[in-house]
Amino acid sequence: MSRMTNSEALDLIQNADLYELGRMASERKLELHPKKITTFVVDRNINYTNVCWVDCKFCAFYRHAKEEDAYVLSFEHIGSKIEELIAIGGTQILFQGGVHPKLKIEWYEELVGWIASKYPTIDIHGFSAIEIDYIAKISKISYKEVLQRLQARGMFSIPGAGAEILNDRVRDIIAPKKLSSADWIEVHRQAHKIGMKSTATMMFGTVETDEEIIEHWEMIRNLQDETAGFRAYIMWSFQSAHTELIKEIPDMKKQSSNRYLRLLAVSRLYLDNFKNIQSSWVTQGSYVGQLALKFGANDLGSTMMEENVVSAAGVTNEMNQEEMIKLIRDIGEYPAKRDTAYNILERF
Repeated sequence: MSRMTNSEALDLIQNADLYELGRMASERKLELHPKKITTFVVDRNINYTNVCWVDCKFCAFYRHAKEEDAYVLSFEHIGSKIEELIAIGGTQILFQGGVHPKLKIEWYEELVGWIASKYPTIDIHGFSAIEIDYIAKISKISYKEVLQRLQARGMFSIPGAGAEILNDRVRDIIAPKKLSSADWIEVHRQAHKIGMKSTATMMFGTVETDEEIIEHWEMIRNLQDETAGFRAYIMWSFQSAHTELIKEIPDMKKQSSNRYLRLLAVSRLYLDNFKNIQSSWVTQGSYVGQLALKFGANDLGSTMMEENVVSAAGVTNEMNQEEMIKLIRDIGEYPAKRDTAYNILERF
């Protein structure tokens, strides 16, 4: 099978019939997942701090250190959240926060080590590239050393957050203090080199062009060719409520379900070296989240026991394990609970 070119991807985004795109993406998904098993993970987002100096214009979650509702969670508070997750059969914490200006590598080492020793059944899927980048800078060490030191304490996976669109023109508008596209890729490259897997993400719907979306896909496809270190790809649309960006660009168009499904289907065809693609029901709602399974997604992501960042931007969708199982069965696929590494833990 010949590899999709950037111009072919652009043509599909701009001109293809949506139904036909869904058919093509479903065919490709079936080649990779012939048993029609659709997975999900039971986890919890733990945002250990909302203090952040990066001031991304698309984010409604962050606070500055001196604001009244700024916080850093105590280890005990984090522990109580993990215990609630274990009680419902959870296996993973998605662990990320704001980029706190004063927290150095030693604090993160202590935290990861404490969680790994106290809760050995829980996978720590933690710290986005921007957090790793800042920890390295403030601690005066390399990306590799940050990652190796956290790995030594029990962290084996990093999330793809902070990618937004991997194009520096876009990044300079929506998050000018954030690390560059090349640095985001380098953090993940260094993680993969030491055997630490990660995910790749994309947030679309701000100021990017179709060509810049494809440029983003090309960068992660190239790194996957090089390292095979990405476990999954996840994309979602910009949620604008309460953000600075919508104040600056008030006529920015809300992204439609059609647009989401169209881009999802083309990503399944273009990202030929990614086995797993998640549906973003958290931003799209359960109905479109289910439809995404017909447009190339093979994973419903997380039951999301706790979610603070998207909800801060005015979007709140919830789904428990039973609802996920029903959505998957309704389209003739077979639900299964997985862990962070996509190992099947339980079939339903």
